[in-house]
Amino acid sequence: MTTSITCFKAYDIRGELNSQLNEEVAYRIGYAFAQELNARTVVVGSDVRLTSTPLKLALTAGLIDAGANVTDIGMAGTEEIYFATKHLGVDGGIEVTASHNPINYNGMKLVKAGSIPISGDTGLNAIKEKAELLDDHRVTTRLAHYTQQQPIDADAFFNGTAHVKKDLLIESGSYVEDSCMEAYVEHMLSYVNLDNFKPLKIVVNAGNGAAGNALDAIESELASRNIPITFIKVHHEADGTFPNGIPNPLLPENRADTADAVKAHSADFGIAWDGDFDRCFLFDADGQFIEGYYIVGLLAAAFIAKDKNSKVIYDPRVYWNTEDIVENAGGTPIKSKTGHAFIKERMRKEDAVYGGEMSAHHYFRDFAYCDSGMIPWLLIAELVSVKQQSLASMVKARIEAFPSSGEINSKLKDADAALERVTNTYKPQASVVDTTDGLGLEFGNWRFNLRKSNTEPVIRLNVESRGDIALMEEKTEELLAAIRAE
Repeated sequence: MTTSITCFKAYDIRGELNSQLNEEVAYRIGYAFAQELNARTVVVGSDVRLTSTPLKLALTAGLIDAGANVTDIGMAGTEEIYFATKHLGVDGGIEVTASHNPINYNGMKLVKAGSIPISGDTGLNAIKEKAELLDDHRVTTRLAHYTQQQPIDADAFFNGTAHVKKDLLIESGSYVEDSCMEAYVEHMLSYVNLDNFKPLKIVVNAGNGAAGNALDAIESELASRNIPITFIKVHHEADGTFPNGIPNPLLPENRADTADAVKAHSADFGIAWDGDFDRCFLFDADGQFIEGYYIVGLLAAAFIAKDKNSKVIYDPRVYWNTEDIVENAGGTPIKSKTGHAFIKERMRKEDAVYGGEMSAHHYFRDFAYCDSGMIPWLLIAELVSVKQQSLASMVKARIEAFPSSGEINSKLKDADAALERVTNTYKPQASVVDTTDGLGLEFGNWRFNLRKSNTEPVIRLNVESRGDIALMEEKTEELLAAIRAE
């Protein structure tokens, strides 16, 4: 008899608390992870959600029972696990996080040695199968050992009670708590030349997530080196109840606090992160949110300035601006399917120095090809200092050259029918047809990309033009009418 586990997704683990993900499931995942990877050393961390530590401790119990030695780096963002996995040379790493999902969810992101991501066909499905096949009696018995026979109470777990006793993990001799923060900060700062930095005032909004702790460590090191950066901190303290809402600045309704603080303090720019800070979002000195698309171009330029032979990976939703910047700077732009597993794989294949997605995921070769929410703002701060230009002025020229609609989602009764309507109408007129990811069509001085969601009946539209805002807006409206004509 197998135990059905429904929280495994295509690229990670995400599930509703208690109904899909609890301490027993976490134990099973830990055991199966070590079993599948034959892992003898694993690093674990957790974000600020109330259930993240309970899940991490149960996960650790499973890892230990499967023969692994575990290093717990405590409260951490996803990128700290990526860093620690490679830095410590361990067999794998697991971050307990639900990122920007609702408060009643949690999840996990898994990597193997070298911080290579584990997705469906690269081990995630196999881990799920092994977790489901674990003997129920053995799981119950071993969890009872680690809880000292205390029954697991679902309500207590939801409110942050960890039933697995940390003392028993320590007594096993296979569990230690350690920090890689000092080495992590040193690595973050290696991407910039601190001598280039001019005095800057920066608003930072951690959204009560995990970013605050890492930012404080970076701030301390910058201060010790007399780097003239002043941080104005918004929603900085870690709080798993998220009193100011789930941190997801990709949603327009979540941007006001950062924008208002930038304007109130006359800051040079603002930064906001999601819960596990693998994404950062930037605001100019006027408090205007900057679409991730244009940040990709700026970061690409920053790397090519240091190495003309650099290769840059980009996603196919919007890319004319990125291609233009990279080609004019002497670099090589390379298109990849959207999604971290695809981007990272292509970067490794091409030995690309940087990869960027419009969704604010930025990947770096020297960061084990992983995404980081700290490296981008450091590079932008250096760029603003060196060019002695505001972030707004640098971005304004690119927006005028390649205006974009930003990603527009349409929830429909029948997403397939909408895709067929648009395809039948526009494909015959297209000069270029690109199916790298969804449907991409070009029409001389404008183009669009249309993608279906893998998990819900949603169509995602992106439109851009060459220097013609009115045309971009006209075509966006036209396409939305066709998409939503149910």
